[in-house]
Amino acid sequence: MVLPQKKFREIVFQFLYSQDIGQSLPEDMIPLLMKELSVTKKAVREALERWHHIKAKLKELDKVLAKIAVSYDFDRIQTVERNILRLGAYEILYDETIPPKVAISESIRLARKFGSPESAAFVNAILDGILKTSQGIKPDTEKMEIAAQNLKQRVEIEVDLSLHPDHINNDD
Repeated sequence: MVLPQKKFREIVFQFLYSQDIGQSLPEDMIPLLMKELSVTKKAVREALERWHHIKAKLKELDKVLAKIAVSYDFDRIQTVERNILRLGAYEILYDETIPPKVAISESIRLARKFGSPESAAFVNAILDGILKTSQGIKPDTEKMEIAAQNLKQRVEIEVDLSLHPDHINNDD
């Protein structure tokens, strides 16, 4: 049975995320991902191979992302969004087998699944900016600014709620 591309991307994202937060070695994650995602060892190894390709381009990808995400300091982008952006940017810039619009659409899907609606809008704006820049078109900086502001507000609310859980409105 062939692994759907959606699930393949999720596995690659899991590798990227895990490495970014400094967790176990990628090879140690293979049994866990096989069990949690109900996939074969072959599928996880293929995703691990893709992770190695992305890792080899990580500095270049991060430079491109930092250049595009001018309204949101790259180092402050949350781990989920940062790694979805890395995966999407890699697919747009280096994977000729994936149409760029599909890469963007799938990145938005990942952001909705693992992040928030604000994450999805931010990922969309940044990856759209990368695509347009790669085509010699000026990106929509206003769209990126609005998406960055909305994401910043979401993060600030989440931080505030985690620091002050008594502010949560309980209508019980």
